[in-house]
Amino acid sequence: MDVLVIGIAGGTGSGKTTLMKNLIGQFGDRITVLSHDNYYRRHDELPYEERCKLNYDEPAALETELMVEHLAKLRNGEPVDCPVYDFTVHNRSQEVLHLEPRSVIMVEGIMIFENKELRDLMDIKIFVDTDADIRLCRRIKRDVNKRGRSMESVLEQYQQTVKPMHDQYVEPSKKFADLVVLEGGKNLVALDMIMNRLQRHLEQNG
Repeated sequence: MDVLVIGIAGGTGSGKTTLMKNLIGQFGDRITVLSHDNYYRRHDELPYEERCKLNYDEPAALETELMVEHLAKLRNGEPVDCPVYDFTVHNRSQEVLHLEPRSVIMVEGIMIFENKELRDLMDIKIFVDTDADIRLCRRIKRDVNKRGRSMESVLEQYQQTVKPMHDQYVEPSKKFADLVVLEGGKNLVALDMIMNRLQRHLEQNG
């Protein structure tokens, strides 16, 4: 099977998920999605209060080496059992997500271009670029509504780790992108280009 791996990176709240949902809505089960968020390290040794204090916005917080291993297997036609992360408790859950290899594999995450080994497994690298104020507003809405966080804790985390780590790791990784998409899934011109590329690949590979 000829596999096309597409990486979608960008800062928190940039619109990566919207872009992905549009692509999945178009191509459905012909795409396997591998999310970097599920590879946050397990910290059973720490109580919840201590896990809350960890810096989740630096590369060391993620078990990227396991993600590299899983992506290589998927590219090679092998299924994998991906970990599942529970943001409400800041730890991995006991569940796993069984992923089957498909003709298109979509890898998404804030720092997926920061790691060269992971980057090298991607055929197309897309960076979603959105104004910082808009990204912050989206992050507040998401973390309060979906992850059970208080607004105060979201803003404190943003100031202490999210923004400094974005400036140190995420923004510089934009230089590795083949395509920079402004405003994510709302950029219909870019979305059309990406969909056409996927359609060609799927037609050529059944």
